[in-house]
Amino acid sequence: MSEAQASRITQLLGEIRQGKPQAADELLPIVYEELRKLARSRMARERPGQTLQATALVHDAYLRLVGDADPGWANRAHFFAAAAESMRRILVERARRKARIRHGGDQARVTLEESACVQSEDAADLLAIDQALNRLATFDAQMARVVVLRYFGGLEIDEVAAAMELSPRGVNRLWTAARAWLQRELTRS
Repeated sequence: MSEAQASRITQLLGEIRQGKPQAADELLPIVYEELRKLARSRMARERPGQTLQATALVHDAYLRLVGDADPGWANRAHFFAAAAESMRRILVERARRKARIRHGGDQARVTLEESACVQSEDAADLLAIDQALNRLATFDAQMARVVVLRYFGGLEIDEVAAAMELSPRGVNRLWTAARAWLQRELTRS
């Protein structure tokens, strides 16, 4: 994404914050491909046969993002962090619906791999990750945010560093510690 586009996104986000509805219409075409990239990355980890497509995930997340009364986004990085969190919530809600007893709920535990949190998970796995992530957020909110941006948002270390205004080395340390913490929590449950 060019610097001009990033600047325009920040400008449009400010206009949305000021209550200008036409800014949201102008924002979508600019951020759409970036949001699809996030969604494709996240959906690649879902089981085959998943009925939710990346496009639908982008649309649902975008509607939630621009539908907030006062989104308060400071810049492009903040917007994409909010998008990653929105996608996480949508996927967790879907997983909760699927995990209900009539849908075979109450599945077994999940493990965390070194290369990525989980390459393929079912609804129970996603719920276990979400619950562990919520516990992590009470322990260390910064580590939890890194996991949301990396795992649910599909962002690279450098992109997370920009979104959180941290050094890539600091983000890498947080990511390593968060994975270890989550691995321990998930093997306990």
